[in-house]
Amino acid sequence: MKRLFRTKPVEHLHAEAADDSHGLKRVLSRMSLVSLGIGAVIGTGIFVLTGHAAADYAGPAVALSYVLSGLGCLFAGLCYAEYAASIPIAGSAYTYTYATLGEFMAWIIGWDLILEYLFAAATVAVGWSKHFIPFMKDFFGVALPEQWCRAPLDYVDGKIVQTEHFVNVPAILLVWVICALLIVGMKESARFNNVMVAVKVTIILLIIGLGWGYINWDNLTPFIPENTGEIGKFGWSGVGKGAAVIFFAYIGFDAVSTAAQETRNPQKDMFWGMIGSLGVCAVLFVGVSIVLCGMVSYKELHVDAPVVYALEKVAGDSLKWLRMSVEIAVLAGLSSVILVMLMGQPRVFFSMARDGLLPQAFARVHPKYGTPHITTLVTGAVCSLLAGFLPLNLLGELVSIGTLLAFTVVCVGILVLRRTRPDMPRPYRTPWVPFVPVMGALICIGQTLLLPADTWLRLLIWMALGIVIYFAYGRHHSRLKHHG
Repeated sequence: MKRLFRTKPVEHLHAEAADDSHGLKRVLSRMSLVSLGIGAVIGTGIFVLTGHAAADYAGPAVALSYVLSGLGCLFAGLCYAEYAASIPIAGSAYTYTYATLGEFMAWIIGWDLILEYLFAAATVAVGWSKHFIPFMKDFFGVALPEQWCRAPLDYVDGKIVQTEHFVNVPAILLVWVICALLIVGMKESARFNNVMVAVKVTIILLIIGLGWGYINWDNLTPFIPENTGEIGKFGWSGVGKGAAVIFFAYIGFDAVSTAAQETRNPQKDMFWGMIGSLGVCAVLFVGVSIVLCGMVSYKELHVDAPVVYALEKVAGDSLKWLRMSVEIAVLAGLSSVILVMLMGQPRVFFSMARDGLLPQAFARVHPKYGTPHITTLVTGAVCSLLAGFLPLNLLGELVSIGTLLAFTVVCVGILVLRRTRPDMPRPYRTPWVPFVPVMGALICIGQTLLLPADTWLRLLIWMALGIVIYFAYGRHHSRLKHHG
């Protein structure tokens, strides 16, 4: 039992951080990290979840839901920032847990991060495909065959059922194109992400700017609609329920920490990468939610494309062109989310392999491109299978619970590290300890309790599989075991 909870000495981690023989190239600047964070966070959530959360739970106060949910992410982000500056290693929460809670818990979190990064990439790829098909038909008159654009399996009433479709080809192709880009180089991938981020942020600012002139301030009164008598249906409980629902919109900013070994100055820039991107996204989310609920009554927003619906209703044909712009922003947004998720997962595998918990082939770096090409190929293969054959709703819930678990452990780890290594050099220190980590952990735990019971069951099955793999392979090949 004692061996299961042996921690990796922080001195070893600092030596690894200073050693450039790992082959990863330090090419990322502070602005690149902020752009990666924005790229990871802004997807369809801002265009779809905002309307649904307003119509069903919070009304115009969905803006407060975004603030509340963002606050939970901020607490976790401040904890991530201390770790990323102090231990600038590619493994993110896995590495941080290894230093604080021991090898077994590190494996659990590493296994859990697969749910966040790999399953998130697959989920978003399916979502991208759902937007790409009507986009091609509506704007270019190209009707793609449905049987080759949908998964052969669906998830209905808690059961997996077979459909008449064959495979989701667009989702698979997108995953492989992005994996090829990630193998060619981090600098090239960052440039692609910068373009995608510029496109979607420009269009979001355009929506806020144009929509502001069409706000009917009566639609924002009362700002917090009266509760219906049911918990979570408007009132302050509705604001809380809305925050839990739109938490998915914030997922991804933590993936920035996986690029620590490819950052020029991780001690100073990691904080700005995570907290800066989180702040920009929160401002954009709040801006869109106020404009959206101001243009039309929140009661009308439970539609597939609430932003397009609201703009067309208040402006008619004069802003018809903006619909295409919104669709382009969605496709660009989802593309950058997939890129950052498929960037993060291989680097977690890379760190686990360097520690001996996965085969050494996973720790190889391409001699020319300086990227973890083996783990990127493995991640791409698994992700494309998930995206091609599994339904969106089955994947999405696993992503949320995996992320919340990782956030919780990172917050707890800060408390442990402050007690066990109080004198450790910290280029950045999480403020107001223990308040910030305790609140971060409590908010994340609270949101997991709002998820369906069958999501917890699937998490337990996934974790049981991971534990079997650890005891069958990782425990016996651990470098910490052989080197003390």
